Amino acid sequence: MDFTLTEEHIMIRDAARDFAKTELLPGVIERDEKQKFPAEQVKKMGELGFLGMMASPEYGGGGMDTISYVLAMEEISKIDASASVIMSVNNSLVCWGLDTFGTEEQKKKYLSKLTTGEKLGAFCLSEPEAGSDATSQKTTAIDKGDHYLLNGTKNWITNGNSADFYLVIAQTHKEKKHKGINAFIVEKEWDGFEIGPKEQKLGIRGSDTHSLNFNDVKVPKENRIGEDGFGFKFAMKTLSGGRIGIAAQALGIASGAYELAKEYSKQRKAFGTEICNHQAIAFKLADMHTQIEAARHLVMKAAWDKDQGNSYDLSGAMAKLHASQTAMDVTVEAVQVHGGNGYVKEYHVERLMRDAKITQIYEGTSEIQKIVISRSILKD
Repeated sequence: MDFTLTEEHIMIRDAARDFAKTELLPGVIERDEKQKFPAEQVKKMGELGFLGMMASPEYGGGGMDTISYVLAMEEISKIDASASVIMSVNNSLVCWGLDTFGTEEQKKKYLSKLTTGEKLGAFCLSEPEAGSDATSQKTTAIDKGDHYLLNGTKNWITNGNSADFYLVIAQTHKEKKHKGINAFIVEKEWDGFEIGPKEQKLGIRGSDTHSLNFNDVKVPKENRIGEDGFGFKFAMKTLSGGRIGIAAQALGIASGAYELAKEYSKQRKAFGTEICNHQAIAFKLADMHTQIEAARHLVMKAAWDKDQGNSYDLSGAMAKLHASQTAMDVTVEAVQVHGGNGYVKEYHVERLMRDAKITQIYEGTSEIQKIVISRSILKD
């Protein structure tokens, strides 16, 4: 088994690391405190190719593999998880979904603008009564011949107010249940589309999370993605890849907290020596490092499966389940290593701890990942 990164992988990782330290680190505490969207930084991410990494070059994408993407996600997540979730949604859910299942016209009109960061995308699946149970879509898209009439509400939408294009999942044929669901491309400026209140969040506070309301929004027939009834399958296939991105985000949050804790332990003294020389702290660092390495291997395996054309439902679910738990465990311990300073914003670890929790919830809760894993291992 060869775990060696290629020169290109190392170059991409280092570029993301440099961007995170020079562009994202300054102001990250203020953006978190004020819930400020990193508009300038996101624009630069687009210019550097971080918003359409896996999309086809003919539509402005980087044409990179999934391993490159998760390496970049990890480095950016070490510094600013708010920026990395914006990057994840645009890459994994929006660009990948359009590139894989969109028509030529849809790719030219929408994808080519999303890959470069000229426009930003959002993925709209969750509703007040349809979170983990994605089949219970109450948002409707009634077929009116040459267009659909869209009505309903979407909740917890990342890039909710900052996006320009929205991939919206809605029910067209209620009697067909999940087989009657469709996916649509909706533009922000269309009549009847309203941005709801911004959520006041525990973590990833720099990303803007909103509810969205659709009131008789006319969606042209050509903006449906795939055949009639393909929407639920589209959402599940897209989310399956999105889990790899969130697993990489969780890995980055854990890695960032661990690096801060290790560095702090070499500087802080207690009882006449640096605290890293005390077994209580040294063993914490050992456990943190081991968990992170295990998570990293699961994330890389899932990315490799996707690049090889293998099924990645199981490996992606395992990666997200373990990496998100690792993010929680490691960030809590990082705060503990810092002692009282860990509770202070300027040391960053308290923010990473708050950011870690969401990785166990969005793009499939840890409980949903266990359902995916258990079904996979028990079907044989």
